[in-house]
Amino acid sequence: MKRVLLLIAVVSLLAVSCDTEKASNGDTAENQDPKLAKLKLQSGFKAEHLYSPSEANEGSWVAMTFDDKGRLITSDQYGALYRMEVPPIGSENLTPKIEKLKIQTGEQVPDSVIQMGYAQGLLYAFNSLYVMVNHRSNDEFEKGSGLYRLQDTDNDDQYDKITLLKALNGAGEHGPHSIVPSPDGKSLYVIAGNHTDLPKMDVYRLPENWKDDNLFPQIKDPRGHANDRGAPGGWVAHIDPEGKTWELVAAGFRNPFDLAFNELGDMFVYDSDMEWDLGMPWYRPTRICHVTSGAEFGWRTGNGKWSPAYPDNLPPLMNIGQGSPTNVIYGSEANFPEKYKHSVFAFDWSFGIIYSIELKTDGSTYSGTREEFLSGIPLPLTDGVIGPDGAMYFMTGGRRLDSDLYRVYYDGSEEIPAQATALQQTEGNKIRKELETYHVGPKTGAIEAAWPHLNSEDRFIRYAARIAVEHQPISLWQDKVYEETDAIRKIQGAIALARQGDSNQRNRLLETLTGIDYVSLTTSQQVDLVRAIELVLSRMGKPGAAMNNKVATYLRSHYPTETDVLNQLLSKTLVYVGDDSVVPKTLAMLEKPQGENASVMANTATDAADLILRNPQYGMDIAETLKNMPPAQSIYYGTVLGDATKGWTPDLRDEYFKWYYKAFSYKAGRSYIGFVDKARKMALTHVPTGKFDLYNQMSGDSLLTSSGNDLATTSVQPKGPRKNWKEEDIAPLLADGLENRDFEQGRNMFLATNCISCHAMRGEGSNIGPDLTQVGTRFSPEDMLKAIIDPNDVISDQYNTTVFSLKDGNSIVGRLISEEGDTYKVSQNPYAPDVIREIPKDQVTGTKMSTVSLMPPGTINRLGPDEVKDLLAYLVAGGDPDNPIFGTGDQAEANQ
Repeated sequence: MKRVLLLIAVVSLLAVSCDTEKASNGDTAENQDPKLAKLKLQSGFKAEHLYSPSEANEGSWVAMTFDDKGRLITSDQYGALYRMEVPPIGSENLTPKIEKLKIQTGEQVPDSVIQMGYAQGLLYAFNSLYVMVNHRSNDEFEKGSGLYRLQDTDNDDQYDKITLLKALNGAGEHGPHSIVPSPDGKSLYVIAGNHTDLPKMDVYRLPENWKDDNLFPQIKDPRGHANDRGAPGGWVAHIDPEGKTWELVAAGFRNPFDLAFNELGDMFVYDSDMEWDLGMPWYRPTRICHVTSGAEFGWRTGNGKWSPAYPDNLPPLMNIGQGSPTNVIYGSEANFPEKYKHSVFAFDWSFGIIYSIELKTDGSTYSGTREEFLSGIPLPLTDGVIGPDGAMYFMTGGRRLDSDLYRVYYDGSEEIPAQATALQQTEGNKIRKELETYHVGPKTGAIEAAWPHLNSEDRFIRYAARIAVEHQPISLWQDKVYEETDAIRKIQGAIALARQGDSNQRNRLLETLTGIDYVSLTTSQQVDLVRAIELVLSRMGKPGAAMNNKVATYLRSHYPTETDVLNQLLSKTLVYVGDDSVVPKTLAMLEKPQGENASVMANTATDAADLILRNPQYGMDIAETLKNMPPAQSIYYGTVLGDATKGWTPDLRDEYFKWYYKAFSYKAGRSYIGFVDKARKMALTHVPTGKFDLYNQMSGDSLLTSSGNDLATTSVQPKGPRKNWKEEDIAPLLADGLENRDFEQGRNMFLATNCISCHAMRGEGSNIGPDLTQVGTRFSPEDMLKAIIDPNDVISDQYNTTVFSLKDGNSIVGRLISEEGDTYKVSQNPYAPDVIREIPKDQVTGTKMSTVSLMPPGTINRLGPDEVKDLLAYLVAGGDPDNPIFGTGDQAEANQ
């Protein structure tokens, strides 16, 4: 019973309320298929539920493509490929004609053998089916991760040839993903997550010299995630149809699943976050990226991720928020109204939302307006395509969840243009693409073409110009860096030279950079300048005392400032060069962080609170963080000071280590405590001899478990064995009843599964969910266990959530607290129920009740059989140790 446990249902609800909102197919909501009733669509759109592969024992589908005959080909995440003929829109019978693909290679293969599958990317192109297998080879399926090409060589409409185009070292959810045709239809693009090794490339548009490039003291994820993964992270490559020539286009992603091109040939990717980093200063929400030639997006393991403000990577087009990105589609081929033909559709698996981002040209790049195109609770979105009929086809599933295939089409009154008005290419877009022609290696005229654009006001043009310069022989442009009189060009040139030059250039580069008039620059230019200095130091090594002092003297008078990212850069650089003043200045900000981004969960298109109740399994981490979020900038400064060796006094050390004790009181992502503890332990290595025990205790060592990854708890943890409990397990478990159970173990399991954080028992606990003291007088053990295993089966109206559809096309999910006049009042955070959001009624077009309980499933899966029975006994007894269920006489007395 992890976090929110709304255990016992009192009133059965219909899956969807009878409210003002109509069902998408025209039926009233209460008569509608619940798979459709849960969908929230934009006005004029309708949805059809086509198929449920899970019900046919055909797995959980995660990839799809249409072939040249208009048939849909799909893949089970852990199984075979399927091909189907889909009935036309509006058909009375929507059931597809489906077959499991068998590869006719001439060998006799049993039906049970999977010949091809485990795909996270499918594409039909060049009279072939391209399959991106994501799998470690084993006895069940011999083919390992890589890009495969299936062909029909004898024209009998069955594939008979399998060719491995490229084996890839990587698998799992961060493995190799999608395959997409190029805008001109003559080649292919592939994309992979950060657990997929970058294979040897024939061409590197992003120069092949990536490093961590961070003076911030490195702390890898304390729970071990991606600790063995380094730069360049997730990547995009361009290949020919035969897979013979591979060209790296961009990298520095975390785990992008898919990509799409607009009508101008520009690429867009939806990259993921690291939810364990929630609340940390290096946390980066899910984001839409405009991916250009040679682009770097700055993912590094642990706390090493770059700020989007750094000039050596590119910023996102838009921060979406928390989630789990999967599919990306561009709407130009959709039979939808005009604005959707210029929109990127981005799928979020965790919270069940398809976002549409309408693009507008903005210099050489784009801006976007976000809309919630479609959503559902639950709706674990995997893949989607625009079909030959102009409808959007999408699937749900993944991680062995129930899988469904849907179709969405437009049936409204707005005119659908036969040919949408194309986005017009800007002059900036033309300039950037001309510069990108110099990203393939040495080329005559490159320096003359690129150098003038190093001071462009357009960041994407500046970036393209610098990458063009870096591809040219350094002898052609090294001296130009020192001779340059324009400060902006000099800074960009110095970044290029720091990345490409020898370490013997270090002192000369630092002399050049510290000669720039700092105060004459804008804030963003100052960020570029300090980042250039950091790159020189990081790439070329620490200089001698004189140069360290020169850098410190140049920067110290500008620290602190009003901008978070600049304070971060200045603090870590000053600590690195041993500045004496950085410790007291940084400590002053530790308790009172300044700047515009005190909350790292701000500045996203989707408000974090709006996501909590869409999926409690993931939303509760957000809820806890919002309730008691750490001051993220303080965490950054505290980590920086962990590496500082100069400028300390006894009073300053006391202040600093006492801060750690307080830092452990905040809530954030799963790795928060571990990150703070690793910074604390790093700082303890620099304390004076004989003072370790003092500062170790002062900084909160007693608060932690032995691993340092969690706060210590007095409750007894489950011994297991772990089991994925199902309804069919109830009868065998309770066959012998619940006699002579162990009260102490029952109470310990109530605490260990965190029931008490949401429920009261005999006056102890919380009131987020119902009081459980009397639950045993109303429900049998069988009913209670069924409600725990399947909390979505029946949901009490007192604790259910409502989906409010708004006029602007978006939705708000929350518990309706009251209606006062023209306003709905809702609570969105179970851990902060008094935080109320007001929704004007005139902005609401309809409401639906959620079909998902606030209590996530699987809450007792850590418990073994006896532990489950003792927990049930504790609930039956209402927490009373004298209840006969725990024995009689001496047994009861012993339990008191």
